[in-house]
This record gives sequence, structure tokens and C-alpha cells, in this order.
Amino acid sequence: MLEDAPQQPIGDYAAIGDCRTLALVSKQGSIDWWCLPHFSGPSIFGALLDRREGGRFALRPRAIERVEQRYLHDSNVLETTFHCSGGVLQLTDAMTMPAGEPGSVAKSPHELLRVARCIQGQVQLEALYAPRPDYARSQPALRRHGDTDWLCDGCDGTALLRSDLPFAALDAGTLYANETLTAGNERQCAVVHAASDIDYGVSLGAPVRERMAATMRWWRDWCSQCCFDGSYRHVVMRSCLTLKLLTYSPSGAIVAAATTSLPASDTGARNWDYRYCWLRDTSMVLQSFADMGFRGEADAFLHWLLHATGSTRPRLRVMYDVCGRDQLQETSLSSLRGHAGLGPVRIGNGAYDQLQLDIYGEMLLTACGFVSRGGVLAPEERELLADIGRTVCELWRQPDSGIWEIRGPARHNTYSKLMCWVALDRLIDLHRRIGMGIDEAAMTVERDAIRADIESNGFHTGHNSYVGFYGGETADASLLLFARYGFVAADDPRMVGTCRYIEQTLSVDGLLYRYPPDSGYDGLPGDENAFVICSYWLVDYLARRGDLERAETLYERLIGLGNHVGLFSEQVDVRSQVPLGNFPQAFSHVGLVIAGYALAEARRGKRDSEIAR
Repeated sequence: MLEDAPQQPIGDYAAIGDCRTLALVSKQGSIDWWCLPHFSGPSIFGALLDRREGGRFALRPRAIERVEQRYLHDSNVLETTFHCSGGVLQLTDAMTMPAGEPGSVAKSPHELLRVARCIQGQVQLEALYAPRPDYARSQPALRRHGDTDWLCDGCDGTALLRSDLPFAALDAGTLYANETLTAGNERQCAVVHAASDIDYGVSLGAPVRERMAATMRWWRDWCSQCCFDGSYRHVVMRSCLTLKLLTYSPSGAIVAAATTSLPASDTGARNWDYRYCWLRDTSMVLQSFADMGFRGEADAFLHWLLHATGSTRPRLRVMYDVCGRDQLQETSLSSLRGHAGLGPVRIGNGAYDQLQLDIYGEMLLTACGFVSRGGVLAPEERELLADIGRTVCELWRQPDSGIWEIRGPARHNTYSKLMCWVALDRLIDLHRRIGMGIDEAAMTVERDAIRADIESNGFHTGHNSYVGFYGGETADASLLLFARYGFVAADDPRMVGTCRYIEQTLSVDGLLYRYPPDSGYDGLPGDENAFVICSYWLVDYLARRGDLERAETLYERLIGLGNHVGLFSEQVDVRSQVPLGNFPQAFSHVGLVIAGYALAEARRGKRDSEIAR
């Protein structure tokens, strides 16, 4: 029965969305995750985290023999084809894209469309609509509204289901329908969510098909901005499309992932809520968007940052929600048992008030890239960036929790010191180009002091390598970025030695851990697995060093770790290579884009060099 469907693996999902929220659709046609009214809102469908109690919207035929799932070209419109014993059913899923200015878009209703069409033979179509609002903490009460509509309250507003399927109530909160379709027959479902009364004027039939076509055009128009012409354009574009799905369009904020508490270990100790905007992740994504030709996103984000940091400026929080709130206290839910029963399910994130010094460097990198591509900083944006520089001068000597958000005593993390150096280096560069109202001489002294500190305390002569934190000798994959950010040349002996040490101690069958999994590095129980972005950082470094053949071989292996529609989670099991952790993960997808761009640039440089000779 549809209401007792087995738990689907993390990698069996595809994502659809409207750049405000995102739904996960399984290969079996079930929407098992959807939060409203935005990414970090409560779930209305949460079977991903509790297959019995979480709620779902399943639409699929009986007697399935084989399933194919794909995105339509250059879009986030999803097509699932079910080959059944008596026929073939094609299911198309999408969220329509709202039009208008960011302020009005935030208040626009969400519209999820599902179109099932029998394209061959005869199929028996089944549907189960079981909303469970507020992380299944609210008792659902569905009520009929006219001939084709059902309303569900309590989901931070009202959700309306409109369908030409013959739905009937199984209980107060569950609808079921089944119908035999023959070739050419089509059935449609639209789920609309609004904060207040819904006035949904779209009829079923041709209007739904037109809205689906308009959504296709919206995504393809967005993709047409892309200027990337490298060899791996198809996978790079899929990652860009995924990153755009994770973007909250009213503000420009980008969430780290669409989910919470998908397990990254076998204990549940590493179940975290990633549905927030980490400044680090967002900055990396925006830098990559700009490289790809998507320039407008960076401008929107800088404006949002001014709003979001108003209460904490000049210091920055590690993360904010998409509306700019920075108080994200972490709690555990009792209403959901966890994916495959592996809890806890957490909402909020306790790392929100950590000191993580690297975020300041990411912010200055984003701003510097924005200006380099012709962007103009408003006076208040220049003032914010100058304040960030002054804050770095005050804070860089302090220990912090680092890029990996260690939930233990703060320490002097080498990557954090690097990014403090980057922050001042890029701010000085901006000042020389456009004037930033800073004391350049004082900033230069501080920048050079950071470099001397790193070389004295962050480099281990015995290993001929930079190490993860001062006084230690542990490798850390984030140190592969030293060359990317210009601290040392890629072929510098210290950088070559660092790469060698990282591969010797963190690589398993070519995949990188972020730090040694058995070293007690992060103080948490449970297995650590290969961290997807770290292997992409290795590709980026190898390309910069000129080792193109090896870089491309590794890149091709890594892109093969994506799921059937090219999506990546945060981590991958080094033995089974199944995806683990929250999904889809911005960090992993931006790593793919960074590495793809580095390969293309290295190839272009090699070609230009050969022509010059």
C-alpha cells in the first residue's frame, strides 16, 4: 500500500522547487519532503524522516517493472517514466516560478504541479495525499472545497489540492484515489500554498500545461546566461541548476541544503539542520555563479547581507535563516523518528553563534569578484566591508571553531588564519582600486603579520606540510585552497608537500576525508565519511599545478558519484559509495562547479601556451 511504502535511500530522490522552497521526489513518484513557506519552515510532507508518520504525496502506477527519471534539458522540471506490465506512465513534476519583484515574490503562493499521462497501453494509477503539517506535530484535517479541491490548514497557512483524480478520504487527514488510464489519458494535480486565503484561479487541463511550459521557459532563460563552454558543461549546468534551486530568490540567500538530519554516520550524532544560509557556502556559490555568467545573484546577496547583519554588525554570524534571523537555537523533534529510524531529527543549528573566522575572507572574496566584473558597491556596502576588515584585525589572533564547526574547545585553525589573510588582502586590493576608506598601512601590517603567523605556526617541517591547527600535525583537506586563494603558488614546495601529505593521510581509494576519521579531530562519535567537496578541491589544486590528466581522471570519477539525476549529498560512504548526509548539498555542488571551471581554465591556458610557442 502507498501509505506503508518502504523508506527510500537518500540517493533515490530528485529535487524540484521555486527558489523559495524545495520538494524531494522519489524514483517511486512520492513527494517525501516539502517545507513551507520557505526552506527552513516546517514540513508538510516528511516521510523522508519518518516513512509512517511524516506524510507524503505519492502518485504512481501499479505493477511497475522499471523506472527512469530525468530532468528535462536545462531545467528543474522532472520527468519520471514508469514501465509497467501493461503500459507506460509518464509523470512530470515541477513548481511554477513566480513573477514580480523580490518583495512581492516572497508573498506569492507556492504552486506544485503533477501531470500523469499514460503514453502506452494501460496502467492503474494510484495516488495518496497525506499532508502532515508542522513536522507531523499537527493533526491534519482535510476538508472538501467544491468538486475538485481539498483544503488543509495548519501548514503556516493553507494548502489546496486541486485534481481531476477521484480522491476520497481514508481518514481525516488522508486521501486516496485510483483510476485506470489508457494511452492518451492524462490526470493533473496542483498543490497551492498561501499564507492566507487561497484564490486559485487556474483551471485544470490546458492552463496547467501552459504553466508547466512557462516554467520550462523560465529555467531555460536562466540557463541561457551561462558563459561556460568547458568539456563538462552538462554536469556543471546541472549543479548550477541545483544551486539555483537552493537560492531564496526574495533575498539572494542560499541554503546549505534542503533537508535536516539526514544521517552522515551510523549513530545519528552528526544529524544537523542545514536549511540555513551559511555565509561561507553562499559566498563560494556566488563566486562560482559569477564565473559561470550568472551575475545578478551576487548583487542581490550583498543587499541581503546588509539587512541580515544589522543586529550583529560589524561581526558576522556563521549562518542566518533566509529572512535574516540569526537566533537559530537547536532543538530535537519527537514527532519524527529520523531517516530509516536513525534520529534525532534536529531543527535549528547550535553552531550559529560559533566564532568561525574564515567567513570574513569569503565575504571579501565575493565582493572583490563582484567589483572585478563591473559591479558597483553602494556606500553602505563599502562601509560594511571596511568594518569587516577592521573586525578581522581585532579577531584574527583568537582561536575559533573553524570551517568544520568543531563542537569542542576553540583552537587556532590554520584555514581560518588563511581566510583572515585573504580578507585583508582583498580589502587592500579593493581600496587601491575604488577606495574603501581604510587605513591601508595598518591593514597591510596586519595582513603580513597573519602570513608570518601561519608560516611559523601552521607549517610542520617534519611533514613538509601545512597542518589543520597550530601545535598539531594533522592534515586537513581545506588546506588545498591555499593555492586557489593566492597564499602560495600551486607549485611551491610547501604546497606540493601539503597536497602529498593530505593524500597520504586522508585519501581512501581516491576519495578524501576532510580530516582523519579516527583522530578525534571533531570530538563527535560515529564514523566520518568521505566529504564530497574535498575531492573537488583536490581537482582544483591539481589543475592549477598543471597536472591536468590526473585532475580530469579524478573529476570524471567524482561526477560519477552523483545520483541518477546528478545530485550530490554532503558525504559518500568510501566502501559502498552511497550518498550520506543532507541532500542536495550546496557545498558538494559548488565544489563540482569550482573544479569544472578550474579544468576549463587550465585547458585554455595550456592551449594558449601551445599556440604562443
